[in-house]
Amino acid sequence: MEDKNLGVETLSEAALNRLGYMLDNLECGWKQLAKAVAEQPHFCYSDKELTDCSLKVLSRHGSPGRYLLALLADRGCTLTFLLQCLKKIEHREAVGFLTTHVMGQIDITLQPQSQRAPEGSPVVLSCRAVGPLELTYQWFKGKDEVPGGNGPELVLNPVSAAQQGPYICRVSSGDKYVFSNWAHVRLVRSGDASAGSSSGYLPSTASGLYIIQQPRQQALMEGDTLYLECAAQANPPPQFQWYLNKQPMPKCTRSVLKIPCITTADRGIYSCKVYNLYHEAWSDQVQVIIGPGSFSDVSWEAPKVGASDAGPRQMGDCCDLNWQEMHSAVNEFLLLLDRGVYGLLYFAGHGYENYGNSFMVPIDAPASYTFKHCLWVQDVLQRMQERQTGLNVFLLDMCRKRNPNDESIPQPDPLRVTANIVFGYATCVDAEAFEVNKDDLSNGIFMRFLTKRLMEPEKVTVILDKVAEDMGRCEITRGRQALELRSNLSERRALTDSIQAPACQVTASTRNLQWAIAHVIPESRCLQFECGVKVQLGFAAEFSNIMIIYSRILETPKDIVFCSAQLSDFTEGPEVDLKHSNQESLREAGSLLLSMDDLLPLEQPRLFTRISALQRLKKELSFTVCLHYKYTNLDEELLEEQRVSVGKPLVSKLNLHEPRLSHSSSSDLQMSSIMESSSFSESFRANLPDLSPSSIGSASTSCSYYQGPMESPTFSSLKNEPEETICP
Repeated sequence: MEDKNLGVETLSEAALNRLGYMLDNLECGWKQLAKAVAEQPHFCYSDKELTDCSLKVLSRHGSPGRYLLALLADRGCTLTFLLQCLKKIEHREAVGFLTTHVMGQIDITLQPQSQRAPEGSPVVLSCRAVGPLELTYQWFKGKDEVPGGNGPELVLNPVSAAQQGPYICRVSSGDKYVFSNWAHVRLVRSGDASAGSSSGYLPSTASGLYIIQQPRQQALMEGDTLYLECAAQANPPPQFQWYLNKQPMPKCTRSVLKIPCITTADRGIYSCKVYNLYHEAWSDQVQVIIGPGSFSDVSWEAPKVGASDAGPRQMGDCCDLNWQEMHSAVNEFLLLLDRGVYGLLYFAGHGYENYGNSFMVPIDAPASYTFKHCLWVQDVLQRMQERQTGLNVFLLDMCRKRNPNDESIPQPDPLRVTANIVFGYATCVDAEAFEVNKDDLSNGIFMRFLTKRLMEPEKVTVILDKVAEDMGRCEITRGRQALELRSNLSERRALTDSIQAPACQVTASTRNLQWAIAHVIPESRCLQFECGVKVQLGFAAEFSNIMIIYSRILETPKDIVFCSAQLSDFTEGPEVDLKHSNQESLREAGSLLLSMDDLLPLEQPRLFTRISALQRLKKELSFTVCLHYKYTNLDEELLEEQRVSVGKPLVSKLNLHEPRLSHSSSSDLQMSSIMESSSFSESFRANLPDLSPSSIGSASTSCSYYQGPMESPTFSSLKNEPEETICP
């Protein structure tokens, strides 16, 4: 592909976002650009597409201009044509940025490769670059210019002894230039059998094609960017064609495959065909996993446990924890436990079991992981017993196949002789735990049945027996997955047991503070826009690391016929699924809090956005509220924006990405350090609810409850619904 034909898709994500931001204005912006590009029928967009650009679809940075650029990229718009249209609408800022900061940078994308070839055969050296439209090439042999070597390819045909030596290419644009790497051309003479192995140069490409970099398996979430690369060396230079599920992908003919804002439609098996005039080779076939699954897409997902290249499975929402976050979460969880307290740990993700020991695998574990890279369930149990808990419940929604990379058998210290341990495994020994992506099954089969019975006033083991029976009656799980229960519980312990008065008020207050720190939801607030529209923002917690934000219109001036408040441009770190943002119902937003749909009045429409993986938030959470509205007598749609910061909600306040004190430290030291580091006022501490014995916690994604003014000491007043206060 010639430089002048480079497409919009070759721009970096940062450059596209910057251009999109420049186009987000009414006088000289994306609407004017859409009219300019429409002179070519190929770029003529329908009213629906332009309406979607304006209202329905907001990218991560909340930019209609950025979305228009994505539409242009999908239809193969070149940088040359984009620059011409920007000049036509006289957008000087965008023209200057595209010319100077983007197209003004020279980047060599294909370096020339050293070659060894028989005398008299053809040799082709290739150098490709991206940057300004007017790129020139000049080849040098040593310090001397090569006559006629003023193109991206230097052809030596036939190659002779006089043409041996080092070659380099200079790529220029005006007074700017960069040099390629040196490439050495050597002749292979008869009898030189060892030349290819002793010289240190790559094998001869005059008689072959070599893939030097294979694409790698990916596990991504919807809205991420898929990036696959297949590098090859050949003479003549290689060409590329990417395939998805053995079908050729149109316009995917470069060594790098980049798909922004992926969806579940992009998952599957990818491979690349590399070829030239004489040879053909295929890359490795790699699987690309994309979650969460669509509600309308039914498919089984099981991890490849046991394969040498198996990596950690990403289940459910993009809330999975890395090693540091998992260890920090467990340490924080242990601080909530004390004599008589009920401790419940639920883990959904990738795991394995070796010789009776269960291990939870973090998402950053290497391909050939062992127990050293994971969390050891039996170790967590021992640390829970040190807190003298009244009940220890482990619900492990993970696979239990053996890990062939881990032949070590860690020896735990002797456990206390207690009768308070319950294990609920989602599957049997040496078996896999499946997910089904369909409606309410999208969060795991075990969880789907467990949530229906979790709060029944029955003994824990009785509840799990009922869950096992439910799974046995389910057609899609029968014969594929069966719950396994292990227990030494000798007393009737139920998760609905009443809260008892704490024996020690000091330690109970410390635990209450620890719980409260990780479960603070931002207060509802009102935003007043210059046009007279008043917007309310509300918040609710789905889990301690998943929050729902809704927006609704409270007041609208009479001369405004339409308005919509949408959220965009969230702080980096947490995950926001673009397809599930600014939806009209919680179900469409992918939320589990479906009962809230019945609690909210129908006459007050809302837009819901689900934000997850809050444990990765390293600074205050902020986002932009984009108000789109129209006046009665004007067809033009107007836009106002306000930036909102809501601090560090829920589990983000615990900073799980930071290392914690070793669990060998005394509990008194850990508790006092939390009291000293907390920013909560004394009045806030005095009003904390009592969550002493019989409270329930979770190590990774514990259920979180919204609480109002925080006066009530019981669970009865805790409601998982948005705060409805109108005043800011």
